[in-house]
Amino acid sequence: MSLPRFFYADSLQSQARILLPKELAHYMQRVLRLTDQSPVVLFNGQGGEYHATLEYEGKLVYAHIGTHHAIERELPWAISVAQGLATGDKMDWICEKAVEMGVAQLFPIAARYSTLKLVGERQEKRLQHWQRIAQAASEQCGRNQIMPVHPVLTLPQLIQQHSTKAQFIFCDPDAKDDFPTVLKQAAQSNTHHWVLLIGPEGGWSEEEKEIALEAGAMGMRFGSRVLRTETAAIALVGAIRGQLGWTD
Repeated sequence: MSLPRFFYADSLQSQARILLPKELAHYMQRVLRLTDQSPVVLFNGQGGEYHATLEYEGKLVYAHIGTHHAIERELPWAISVAQGLATGDKMDWICEKAVEMGVAQLFPIAARYSTLKLVGERQEKRLQHWQRIAQAASEQCGRNQIMPVHPVLTLPQLIQQHSTKAQFIFCDPDAKDDFPTVLKQAAQSNTHHWVLLIGPEGGWSEEEKEIALEAGAMGMRFGSRVLRTETAAIALVGAIRGQLGWTD
């Protein structure tokens, strides 16, 4: 049986004894019903994980840090998702499943046809919410890195900031090239960081399509059926992993 895993935002060091935050301690004691001397796994996103033992002193919960294990469960190449903002709880679901599938980074995109609009304090609260989802998903799935959820950008802003660092793959039901063709071309490129451009419920605008393709994005259609926005990225990452034999 696997040990319960927890993200700890501060530094970790073997043989150290640390006081755990009240919120985390409450969750361990009252929700999970972990007892004194329970074994757990702690990670802080800075590489690997630590086995630890809980030590209770009244309402305070300490962790005695044990051995460091240099384990990472990331994909061989970085695959990021630029997701057109979607309504309801779709973005929550996309964020959670992206972590489980090994996505490196999530870029929420304020697309032309995005119904959801996020600015100011509302955007900040939503980003914090999504980052908490990413943290919880990493605790659950075994990743020792926390997938960053970036501030909302427009598609031109994303391309301007990252076009020299990544290969963009523009998902378009009307694209000339299919999934196997584009995957082969991308695998032969010099970059091992791919960014999948996934439109919102209403899809990408023609202007956004032109901007992406002119910047060197590879247009790609993924099968003969139009996928829902919350399905597309997860299905595509799974297909890429399968085609390239990334089974771990």
